[in-house]
Amino acid sequence: MTAPALQTTRRCAYAPPEEHARIRDTGSGISQVTLPSGQVAWALSRLEHIRAMLTDPRFSVNRRDPNFPRFTRELRANTMRRSISQLDPPEHGPARRAVVGEFTVRRMSDLRPRIQEIVDEHIDAMLAGPRPADLVQALSLSVPSLVICEQLGVPYEDHDFFQARTSTMVSRSLTAEDRKQARLELRDYLRDLISKKAAEPTDDLLGRQLAQGNDPEDVLPLAFSLLVAGHETTAGMISLGVVALLERPADLAALREDPARTLPAIEELLRIFTVVEFGNSRVAVEDVEIGGVTIRAGDPVLALSNAANHDPSAFDEADEIKLDRGARNHVAFGFGIHQCIGQNLARMELQIVFDTLFRRIPTLRLAMPADELPYKGDALYYGIHKVPVTWEELA
Repeated sequence: MTAPALQTTRRCAYAPPEEHARIRDTGSGISQVTLPSGQVAWALSRLEHIRAMLTDPRFSVNRRDPNFPRFTRELRANTMRRSISQLDPPEHGPARRAVVGEFTVRRMSDLRPRIQEIVDEHIDAMLAGPRPADLVQALSLSVPSLVICEQLGVPYEDHDFFQARTSTMVSRSLTAEDRKQARLELRDYLRDLISKKAAEPTDDLLGRQLAQGNDPEDVLPLAFSLLVAGHETTAGMISLGVVALLERPADLAALREDPARTLPAIEELLRIFTVVEFGNSRVAVEDVEIGGVTIRAGDPVLALSNAANHDPSAFDEADEIKLDRGARNHVAFGFGIHQCIGQNLARMELQIVFDTLFRRIPTLRLAMPADELPYKGDALYYGIHKVPVTWEELA
């Protein structure tokens, strides 16, 4: 019997696709599905199973394995070395240790004043511009883009170039050739930038990696992955979070009154939206039993992370937004040795944006109904294409 097609779009921004929830709530919570590429994969949907998989060395992150879960039919050309997120032990440990110091809580604390300045500057510009404004272009996308550019040492004046290529790369609706061309152009841009930094050292993340003696060809995939994921995912969370809070005025008033509630609220919003829905996928390299199901060596395994983050066995009233829940056992940032290296930066950016935006523009409101917003059903990272907002001038 043919495995049913995987549902890849959400009918509701605040919930996993219905089929994912059905898999989670039926039998073992593990089922075979057919991906858009035609590949048949195991789908894990419960939090305990996904967390177990993400800490089991018998599952590999090597996306170059021909059995790794893929959504498109084309096999990606190996135009770069593998990034940290695609390395298994023992190669993974040294590669991660070489860069993890750039994202410690202490390093993020040092960055906080500059990020606050960036957020204030963008809100100033939004307030000085026309109404309604598009929150995505004014704040959601531009703030994390500038932050990651400054951290990596990428000229911000090139942001239109890399944002356009990134949008193409993560789109499911464009052709394989379009995605390949965008990837090659961004690769060539970053390779040239790294070459210049190798010749003339710079005091930024990429420059420091080169100063440690790392091969420029090893720095390239790091730059590529951080630049792409470093702004797209946070941009999606800013837009989704702002809309969710504007739709919950009582919760928003509580956050304004007590900013200490912001960080727990961010954890809940990360759980609810799970913008990187399929990023925790793996391929089995040995036979493994999970939840009473035997997964054979070579089997592709898809983590339905959004369903897991709404797992009623892990979260009380899991489909409800409880901004004071503060649970951090979600898998929005992954779990285990490959969990998102930039999660401290993402949390800090979200905290600064939410606290500053709602403090400075207390009358902010959506300029169109939330259910009519153009949500991203065609991209690897969930978000909203455009969020028109307006406000009243304070007396």
